[in-house]
Amino acid sequence: MKTLAIQTLIYDEDCPLCRAYSGAFVKAGMLDDNGKRPYSELTACEFIDYKRAANEIALVDNVNKKTIYGIDSLLAVIGASFPIIEKIGHFAPIHFLLTKLYRFISYNRKVIMPNPKSAKNHVQCLPDFNIRYRILYIVFATFATSATLYAYTDMLPPLGKGNFLTEWNLAFGQILFQAIFLIRKDLHTVLDYIGNLVTVSLFGSLLLTPMLIISEFSFIGEFVSINYFAVVATIMFIEHFRRVELLQLSKLLCVTWVLYRIGFLAAITFFNF
Repeated sequence: MKTLAIQTLIYDEDCPLCRAYSGAFVKAGMLDDNGKRPYSELTACEFIDYKRAANEIALVDNVNKKTIYGIDSLLAVIGASFPIIEKIGHFAPIHFLLTKLYRFISYNRKVIMPNPKSAKNHVQCLPDFNIRYRILYIVFATFATSATLYAYTDMLPPLGKGNFLTEWNLAFGQILFQAIFLIRKDLHTVLDYIGNLVTVSLFGSLLLTPMLIISEFSFIGEFVSINYFAVVATIMFIEHFRRVELLQLSKLLCVTWVLYRIGFLAAITFFNF
């Protein structure tokens, strides 16, 4: 691996993903031991755009006093050891897609992995609130959740044969239902909560996926599939509760989260809704 000795990667220390890949760069020898620095430890520097660095990870060239951001930073670090990857990444159509993907994740990283309470003790690296990318994330997470639940209903005989539209109505309906109890909050707060809400659902879908894969190769009985689903639902409730606390919102949202799901499940089971 070729080590970038004069560059420093400025990362969001409260973001697990940012900590993971910046740490991996150091461990792999792509950056030296001093090659990464938390955003909160930055001091005044005329060649760093602090606002942009909060949205896109910055790579600072300490000798030439230049800074690049976002996907270009990652390509520069990786490209020093694997030039072909940097060259492919800078091919215009691919670079455009990588840039959009990076921003999609970066602008939503605080609802994907919210800051722990301890993060309030220092300057936080908070991305701008971008409505477009937030809505795109909500739609993506809702679609992925609906598709997973649709596949899993085959393993839950009491519910009968499911369909995608029903699962979409379940997931999207929960968003609308929960939003009713935030009617007095500002749009930023509402979309922050909904972003966390769909992340919990997406997390549950990821937990269901291994069981779906196993079912393709081996028979899984009704008892196992139902109880596994119940365990996942419990984990989701705990995670939802944790996020509501982090957002400092009313615990009523946890009650309505459960009541909505119970009501929708009852409608499907008893009324063939």
